[in-house]
Amino acid sequence: MGRKVTVATCSLNQWSLDFEGNYERILKSIEIAKTHQAKYRLGPELEICGYGCADHFYESDTLLHSFQVLRKLLESPVTQDIICDVGMPIMHQNVRYNCRVLFLNRKILLIRPKMLMANQGIYRELRWFSPWNLQRNVEEYFLPRIIQEVTGQDTVPFGDCVLSTKDTCIGTEICAELWNPRSPHVNMGLDGVEIFTNSSASHHELRKANQRVDLIKSATTKSGGIYLYANQRGCDGDRVYYDGCAMVAINGDVVARGAQFSLGDVEVVTATVDLEDVRSFRGELCQPLLESEHKPCRRVRVDFSLSACDDVYLPTHQPIIWNFHTPEEEISLGPACWLWDYLRRSGQTGFLLPLSGGVDSSSTACIVHSMCVLLCQAVKDSNTQVLSDIRRVVGDDSYCPQEARELCGRIFTTCYMASENSSSETQNRAKDLACQIGSTHLNINIDMAVKGILGIFTMVTGMCPRFRVNGGSHRENLALQNIQARVRMVLAYLFAQLSLWASGRPGGLLVLGSANVDESLTGYFTKYDCSSADINPIGGISKTDLKSFLLYCTERFQLTALTRILASPPTAELEPLTDGQVSQTDEADMGMTYSELSMIGRLRKISKCGPFSMFCKLIHIWKDLLSPMEVAQKVKHFFRMYSVNRHKMTTVTPSYHAEGYSPDDNRFDHRPFLYNTLWTWQFRCIDNQVSQMAKSTLKQ
Repeated sequence: MGRKVTVATCSLNQWSLDFEGNYERILKSIEIAKTHQAKYRLGPELEICGYGCADHFYESDTLLHSFQVLRKLLESPVTQDIICDVGMPIMHQNVRYNCRVLFLNRKILLIRPKMLMANQGIYRELRWFSPWNLQRNVEEYFLPRIIQEVTGQDTVPFGDCVLSTKDTCIGTEICAELWNPRSPHVNMGLDGVEIFTNSSASHHELRKANQRVDLIKSATTKSGGIYLYANQRGCDGDRVYYDGCAMVAINGDVVARGAQFSLGDVEVVTATVDLEDVRSFRGELCQPLLESEHKPCRRVRVDFSLSACDDVYLPTHQPIIWNFHTPEEEISLGPACWLWDYLRRSGQTGFLLPLSGGVDSSSTACIVHSMCVLLCQAVKDSNTQVLSDIRRVVGDDSYCPQEARELCGRIFTTCYMASENSSSETQNRAKDLACQIGSTHLNINIDMAVKGILGIFTMVTGMCPRFRVNGGSHRENLALQNIQARVRMVLAYLFAQLSLWASGRPGGLLVLGSANVDESLTGYFTKYDCSSADINPIGGISKTDLKSFLLYCTERFQLTALTRILASPPTAELEPLTDGQVSQTDEADMGMTYSELSMIGRLRKISKCGPFSMFCKLIHIWKDLLSPMEVAQKVKHFFRMYSVNRHKMTTVTPSYHAEGYSPDDNRFDHRPFLYNTLWTWQFRCIDNQVSQMAKSTLKQ
């Protein structure tokens, strides 16, 4: 009857400016799609050059090399007899657009530019691209000579148009257009488009995946249709991890899906769906657009069918249930995959982590262990790419990891950096965890280095600073803490560069940081201490989520050493011990709990609150815990700390982006770093409000 169609979508681990690798992965996905008899293949957003090129989009080289890759795809016999939908930047009439290029049998069918741009959060698309604002308008695009020589075409349609085959009609959305309240699929569906495609570069954030799935299901529930979703996967060179989830949905049901987290570079999802199911669904629900000003979709016709003439015996895919990962599983998987991409593409041979025995550094260690578990499972599943990358990283062409602890010992070094202010308890906790995960563990005493530096200061000034408990001032106390923290950073890099050399092994190690998002909010860390690392897998994750993650790891990986770590109060151990016990705790130093910090961070960034509006919200949220006066004190204290320490965020270690309230100055949180720390006007408003509330209470 010619009504059943087999379509393919995919998740590709593309890398910005890796034109050779990107081309090979695209070609591989098309080849896999054809082996499943698919007649349409959809890929991720800007897959030819990589989504994260950023200011490289300004360079003419990026446009040139994208067209060179497109030419190779057009010429390849692999791309014949299947409609290929690829993403790349294109300049039309001296304006740069984010485009989809659809081609078949060495002919370009149409070019569809993105109409609604992502320009919030981590996204800055309007910096590099212009939106196509001419709805339902199509112009002629003059192809560059290198493409004309292959296609024999001078011009092709460019603009807001859809593809009409002999048996159906296909319309395009690009990433953010699905999330927009004026999504193009609405009018396209009412105008008879039956298959919608969405090529995305959608990043992972904790608790976000269900939003994406709900949007796609909703898009086809309202007016019927088939929806293909493709997404980037992996770390393409920046702080985010793109988390796959390629899928096919029909009439509100997901019928095929890919993995959210995976070490595979190419994953193709295919589904066979019945066009008559769409038509039956719409026959009852949909009416044609009748507005006088409505312009129908411009259809580009192609003499090609997605369906076969005799398909009565071809089975169709049935609805499936999507089981979402818990936040703890997401922390275990997302940052682990991100770390592996970074390690294998950086040319280094492993990681080094200063392991303090606290929640934060232990979380980073568990993520590396989770990465090793994923790698070993991929090898068992015959992933030859992963095995090849492991052998290249460890420098052994015959190596085949058997279990995670063994691999951890080859690529992961942990070190406990003790001082006279360190407790034996934290040292033992770090040692026990390192033993259980299998890392190569070092015990390093930093006292000699600290005393040497202080000796230089005393020799020059004749002064010897003292801790507060020994009669020193606040300034002396802080300086003595900071010198310990900064010595640890220097030693971490020294051992990262030379520890393998000292044992006769080649290569160097990447230094991992372990400052959580809440500490970054207040600046509760020393600038250029061991939070200054190469990369930080937990820099976008809250302390509350990290504790839950460690509970999960205790059961998932049988890491019993985590039990004692979770039971101990967080401490920097930079001040002298009292009777051999830790007297300094993080929450006491910060003046608020980590859960309070998480709430404040969400209000500051996600809810866009300044001091006064934050106070007005918190007096209701915390009404059962704190008085208005106490809430006011918390808010003032936070904003003082935030403004005093804001400069630290300009140098923060590149961190995995996992939360919408990340204070990362470099890509996400664009705010000043020099403030009037008195916040005179704002705090006066808070004080006035507290006074009014007190008077109102007295009258009652």
